[in-house]
Amino acid sequence: MKNKNLLLVTSEFPPLPGGIGEHAYQLAKQLHRLGYHITVMSDQRVAEGLEEHIFDEALPFPVVRTSLRSPRWQMYFQRIQQYRNLVAHTDVVLASGKFSLWLVGFTQWLYKKPSIVILHGFEVNFHKTILKKSIDRALQSFDRLVAVSNFTASKVSQFQDKVCVIPNGYAKDKWATTHFIPVTLKGNPKLITVGNVHERKGQLQVIKLLPELLRVFPDLHYHCVGLPTEVSRFQKEAERLGVESHVSFHGRLSTDEVASYLNDADIFVMLSQETATGDVEGFGIAILEANGFGIPALGGLGSGVEDAIQNGVSGKLVDSKYPQVIIEAIQEILSHYKAYSEGARAWAQVHAWEQVVRAYVEVIEGIRKQ
Repeated sequence: MKNKNLLLVTSEFPPLPGGIGEHAYQLAKQLHRLGYHITVMSDQRVAEGLEEHIFDEALPFPVVRTSLRSPRWQMYFQRIQQYRNLVAHTDVVLASGKFSLWLVGFTQWLYKKPSIVILHGFEVNFHKTILKKSIDRALQSFDRLVAVSNFTASKVSQFQDKVCVIPNGYAKDKWATTHFIPVTLKGNPKLITVGNVHERKGQLQVIKLLPELLRVFPDLHYHCVGLPTEVSRFQKEAERLGVESHVSFHGRLSTDEVASYLNDADIFVMLSQETATGDVEGFGIAILEANGFGIPALGGLGSGVEDAIQNGVSGKLVDSKYPQVIIEAIQEILSHYKAYSEGARAWAQVHAWEQVVRAYVEVIEGIRKQ
């Protein structure tokens, strides 16, 4: 197992938030802990790059960033050049994210390295025929396909002989040294979503349901934490519905702040929606992170969120089209809050990265023996 050279090509990597980036970071850290020599290749996501540089310098493994460039094609060319240089010294390649899938998949004929692709959901659910065909063709080149949920695996059933499901992990150590900040959130109950403020994450769906929810829970308040990608549109919808005083957008917060907000919330909500382009939630790491604080989750059916919630134990799965079903789910959680809170903590521990990484080791070592 030890001293094998791994290359993880990922479309996202911290310190900026994002589920794919968090997954890549934790996977790289755990594989390094087990003795693998791992290099991460990712993109620079902010123009100045100072925050990313400081983050990368503190890591025990190297990170190679493709710098932001204009015109965009220059960035693509640099990414291909970097990959060519790195893959020459690699035993196994792991790809995570859409462009990584294309880059590794379409160059397999040239480099012929054992390869694994990690599928999060959106990259295998495109509605446009040309995109779908290009993804399928790239997937054919990989030795193994790792889906983060059964929902995602169902989208690549044509490759069932190469697919396995490894759920997302919960990073206990990420929160172990958290310094809580005094926070008193509005509302009773206090609902919270942590994630990019985007149609896929479901914040807009919660806002649309608020008029009905407020009839039963008049003091309810909904807190949205995350990159404010579509805040303006969502705020306008809240104003149109007359519920703007029951919604707060807090923007991107530090880890300590996120922990403090979660610790003061009552229920984590992720009523994920599939977008017109096919963008869909593949799992929902943020759900497990909330569970780790004893916060039960309310999740929508029809996405990878179904794998992230143990229905009736760590939270409730609901059809988000029906307000009454959601009202009853909230009432159920609040009425048996201690049991749901304990169930949430236990569910998070089941997904601890120290356990999850073992499944990745089996896949990595398995393709090396082929």
